[in-house]
Amino acid sequence: MVAALGSGKELIQVQHATVRFAGDSGDGMQLVGGQFADIASMTGSAICSFPDFPSDIRAPAGTLGGVSGYQLSFGDQRVTTPGDAPFVLVAMNPAALKVCLPELQKGGIIIANEDAFTPANLQKAEYDANPLEDGSLDDYRVIPVPMGRLNDEATAATGMAKSQRERCKNFFALGIALWLYDRPLQLLLEWMMRKFQRVPDVMAANAASLRAGYNFANTAELFRVHYQVARAKLPAGRYRRVTGNEALALGCIVGAHRAARPLVYASYPITPASEVLHELAKHKEFDVRVIQSEDEIAACCAAIGASFAGAVGVTGTSGPGLALKAEAIGLAVMTELPLVVLNVQRAGPSTGMPTKTEQADLLISMYGRHGESPAVVLAAATAADCFHMAFEAVRLATKYMTPVLLLSDSFLANSAEPFRIPDVDGLPDLRVPLHVTPEDFAPYRRDPQTLARPWVAPGKPGLEHRIGGLEKENETGTVSYDGENHTKMVALRAGKIARIAMDVPAAEVVGAQGGDVLVIGWGSSYGAIAAAVEEMHSEGRSVAHLHLRYLNPLPRNTEEVLARFDRVLVVEGNCGQLKTILRDRFTASFVPLNKVDGRPFLIREVRTAIQELLNRE
Repeated sequence: MVAALGSGKELIQVQHATVRFAGDSGDGMQLVGGQFADIASMTGSAICSFPDFPSDIRAPAGTLGGVSGYQLSFGDQRVTTPGDAPFVLVAMNPAALKVCLPELQKGGIIIANEDAFTPANLQKAEYDANPLEDGSLDDYRVIPVPMGRLNDEATAATGMAKSQRERCKNFFALGIALWLYDRPLQLLLEWMMRKFQRVPDVMAANAASLRAGYNFANTAELFRVHYQVARAKLPAGRYRRVTGNEALALGCIVGAHRAARPLVYASYPITPASEVLHELAKHKEFDVRVIQSEDEIAACCAAIGASFAGAVGVTGTSGPGLALKAEAIGLAVMTELPLVVLNVQRAGPSTGMPTKTEQADLLISMYGRHGESPAVVLAAATAADCFHMAFEAVRLATKYMTPVLLLSDSFLANSAEPFRIPDVDGLPDLRVPLHVTPEDFAPYRRDPQTLARPWVAPGKPGLEHRIGGLEKENETGTVSYDGENHTKMVALRAGKIARIAMDVPAAEVVGAQGGDVLVIGWGSSYGAIAAAVEEMHSEGRSVAHLHLRYLNPLPRNTEEVLARFDRVLVVEGNCGQLKTILRDRFTASFVPLNKVDGRPFLIREVRTAIQELLNRE
């Protein structure tokens, strides 16, 4: 739909839009991208966003390695990915243009800060000529804007130093983007008043730059068209925008609340998991204690100690930290204490690419401990799903007295989407009753249904007991070196984990219930798979999607589901870890689709792989 405005400019109705902001790591692209996402969400759009950070903490300004980006996809229907290709690119310098241009849609819009296209910056970005002038961008609609000069003029009256005012130009770019997609300024101005209330000159400068960018787009002849996305038709409820790391923190808080126990979170700062620690530190009023430990081992041991004392013990890390926590997790297996381990995965090995995403830690989560030490392994599928799976991790850990490893990753941690706020009182009651007396108490006498031992905190008269890392005698818990007892205890610990398969949802297939191709994924591959399968299913193809949130144990009907399909495409951001696990257990025909380039899957990548399988017929 096209509407003519009084100004002579056209307003075009679209169902979906994808925008990317890109510039130096110090240009504030994450800030303005996040604010655009907030406003899109608050004005009724379904959203999915993806911040893309450079691997260096502060790469040289203007270089290709220092480009920081924020991509947002929003629409009037469910949005499952940040978009394969942006339609609008806001490029703050030549390096940002060069890095992002290959992914821009042909015919898309480039809004370029022409003041940054200096000879020095062009050289840093490895351009031989100015792309705004040499015709190399003829396939796109290029809108050069002197953002530096216009921002300087707009903020001059604030009295701030020019070097400080120059940092406001990201809000000039945001003002243009808000006009381009017919979004209001008022919500952002109100946010500025809260954010910068203690530095009114900064607030005034940012607000002036924002208004100037919006008014420039509204009056300049360069902008003849802008776009409007209708409100999304989401299920009724109260929503907020949430990132994966925020959702992990909130899920742990609510899980501990429903268990009627304090939450103790112990962590060593590590990218990209540190924000969980930061978020939990804000919520001490909910009986939350946070510990920033001196190292990963201490963090895990502190969480185990908290669980021994009767709290919900949680620790968080990324891949390298999980390796360091391995022995302590084995201690939690031996002592059979509840422990939640949040692993926000990143590209490895070793330091790897700490700001890039990868689903690299499934095998270490499954098997990376000494001895026969089974643990529950879960994976969140979306940013909002991190809340539900964190709550589930607390439920399973406390009910079955076992470590639970919950896998997220850098993409989920930093991406954002609408989160429907649940009625906390309507969530399951996670309180674990203690049905033991001094007369019948034994520390390893198990519940016949769950095989869980009693959760007895220290200091209860008549229930005193010792635990530790040495093997225990069945029921009494005394140290045992007997081989037959060890065999029995190994079987009991494994049997406890196996029983959990009956306490988790059955595997649910979306799309065709049988036929040519089943696409299996776990973790952050969800969005791309869901969109690709939905497209192909709408075209009448016999394709389905199974997303695994429970990886150990697998859902009880997994084998039956696999048997209904001719081929199974396993999509994961590693070199085939889930495929290896599935091939070890089942006889289906598994075909891998893998990538380890540090970026999430694109819809077209999954769709192409599905089509290739269908063409084999």
